[in-house]
Amino acid sequence: MSITPSVTRLRVTEIFASVQGEASRAGLPTVFVRLTGCPLRCVWCDTEYAFTGGQTRTLAAVLDEIAHHGLPHICVTGGEPLAQKGCLALLTALCDAGYDVSLETSGALDIAPVDPRVSRIMDLKAPGSGELDKNRWDNLALLTDRDELKIVIADAEDYAWACEQLRTRALATRCPVLFSPVAGQLDPADLAEWIVRDRLPVRFQMQLHKVLWADARGR
Repeated sequence: MSITPSVTRLRVTEIFASVQGEASRAGLPTVFVRLTGCPLRCVWCDTEYAFTGGQTRTLAAVLDEIAHHGLPHICVTGGEPLAQKGCLALLTALCDAGYDVSLETSGALDIAPVDPRVSRIMDLKAPGSGELDKNRWDNLALLTDRDELKIVIADAEDYAWACEQLRTRALATRCPVLFSPVAGQLDPADLAEWIVRDRLPVRFQMQLHKVLWADARGR
């Protein structure tokens, strides 16, 4: 991929340093790059402010701001970051610069073009999201052991659906699988107990940043 940082442009909602709140990198100081725009409308979405607005910035300017934070871990998120053409160039540029890079993506768009050095943290949308039909099932075959698959669970029906996908699609043999409760809707203790009861080969997770800072932006 030929990248011209001064020409490639991205629509950016925010760039900030915080601790990673999810997946295997939870707790690590991380720079978050939140790109603007998303073709999905999950009913429990907590980043609706990233659907529109933002500022158009050159890739070079984005890379400069990231470097200013002085952290090795970078998470590109959204919205749905892959909805922007410039996202792929950003991911490659970050890898070329030596960062440890993760991408948070909805699973609705093709992940094949993503630089193989990037860890893809991909959602699988359960029925309670309202976006079940947006799952791009072909993406599952592309996942490797450096990626992670996240299922956000709103209720017992979502949990049963997730267990069925885990079993019939052998999800845990592809990459680590994360089950996460919808904040304020499903009691985290219930989900944790179900996972233990059913001896599932998954990782229970909560959003650490919400435990620390509730719904504050830039955290």
